[in-house]
Amino acid sequence: MSPTATRTSILRLMNASQHSACPCHGCRSTTHAQAHAHGSMALNQLRKFATPVTAVEKEYAFEVAASNLRFGEGVTREVGMDLKNMKARKVGVFTDPVVAKLKPMATALESLQSQEDLPFEIYDQVVTEPTEESWRQAIDWARQHDFSHFLAVGGGSVIDTAKTANLFTVYKENDLMDFVNAPIGKGLPISQSLRPLIAVPTTAGTGSETTGTAIFDVTSRAFKTGIANRALKPILGVVDTANTESCPREVHISAGLDVLFHSLESYTAIPYTERTPRPANPILRPSYQGSNPVADIFSLWALRTTVKYLPRIAKDKTDYEARSQMLLAASFAGIGFGNAGVHLCHGMSYPISGLNKKGPKYKHPGYQVDHPIIPHGVSVALTGPAVFQFTAPSSPDRHREALAIFNNTTTTDPSVTSIPDSEIGSHLYESIARFLDGLGVPRGLKAVGYNKDDIPMLVEGTLPQRRVLDLAPNIGNVTDEDGREHLTRIMEASLEY
Repeated sequence: MSPTATRTSILRLMNASQHSACPCHGCRSTTHAQAHAHGSMALNQLRKFATPVTAVEKEYAFEVAASNLRFGEGVTREVGMDLKNMKARKVGVFTDPVVAKLKPMATALESLQSQEDLPFEIYDQVVTEPTEESWRQAIDWARQHDFSHFLAVGGGSVIDTAKTANLFTVYKENDLMDFVNAPIGKGLPISQSLRPLIAVPTTAGTGSETTGTAIFDVTSRAFKTGIANRALKPILGVVDTANTESCPREVHISAGLDVLFHSLESYTAIPYTERTPRPANPILRPSYQGSNPVADIFSLWALRTTVKYLPRIAKDKTDYEARSQMLLAASFAGIGFGNAGVHLCHGMSYPISGLNKKGPKYKHPGYQVDHPIIPHGVSVALTGPAVFQFTAPSSPDRHREALAIFNNTTTTDPSVTSIPDSEIGSHLYESIARFLDGLGVPRGLKAVGYNKDDIPMLVEGTLPQRRVLDLAPNIGNVTDEDGREHLTRIMEASLEY
């Protein structure tokens, strides 16, 4: 059965989403009374930032926020001067055990050491695909020092961990879950200024150097979530084209898949004017706002660039032009989704990767880890064909444009214009599947060890991801039976292709 919804169903479901769930609905390990006490505390803290509203209204504005970017070969060697120019008193440097031994980190350390009177401490124990436990360890370490500035050298896991350590260096008395997205955490606003953070990405994927988003694995609940707030974004992203040279081919591909779906999801998210409720105070306006004219420009450029250059890296990871363009595409996609948001592929990926550690225990090749891992980009891609078949009726023109990009043509090409709106989804399904197959991506959930019996569990792990699901066209209120049914059908359609 096709997972595509009717237009009437789409409009009804989109209008049904009114954020009626209280922030404690994710706390299944507590009693009902304890959960509502937890929710009440969070709501009381939120109320001081809000002015009264009499009705739920749609959004009428969007904001654009992104880090400053520096792009070029060899720019990592400038970070010491940057921190000195910022009058840094003491720098907390974050990396992981692998990157700690590679050229990007050596270059960054040489740059720091070249500056007189610039003390720094190194934390090199960041975990790939970080967990709640690994974040708490990094936070505890950062709180033991009085850092005035932060430097992150690594992939998205490193940059996200540094963002969180920075946050809880300022908020010394708060718990991690205070700022984690509701309904999993309290989702409190961040009203204090954080310390300056410079991010030096070593993978072309997450775009974390441009965003206020940080993601981790809640191992106790077997899914991922995170903290999303503009205050988290780095003050500067140093995008050095030399820094992805040492990445294994599989890491290049997985990171590039993240760019691909950042772009597709942000471009096809609900328009910002459809998001509800309108915030009662600007500080409550989320980072993920829905598609908007500025984000669209960055997302489309990143999508075209990824479709062109990622297959070249898969064939030859030494292709310098392709590596450079993918780094730029990652940052562009970061600006796009950092202001528009992602939706279903990412929301569904969180339980796919989280449950793997207890269930299939699939370990993707090319990753130097001693535990099961479905890399983030791969976990996002597994549902990609089915997701965009499902979302196509919400905006046929946008999905037609995506189809043209995958087919290396334009929307004026007769081969694209001749396709009826009702068939765009099935054509896009085939084009995305063909593209992923060319990169050697596992062909659906079965290829990483899941089966049909696992689908209810995967759906349950997706339901709490309201931060992204609320931006998904065609889903509406995921807490009702229609939303659950749609997610189930998408998962079923993603078992194999």
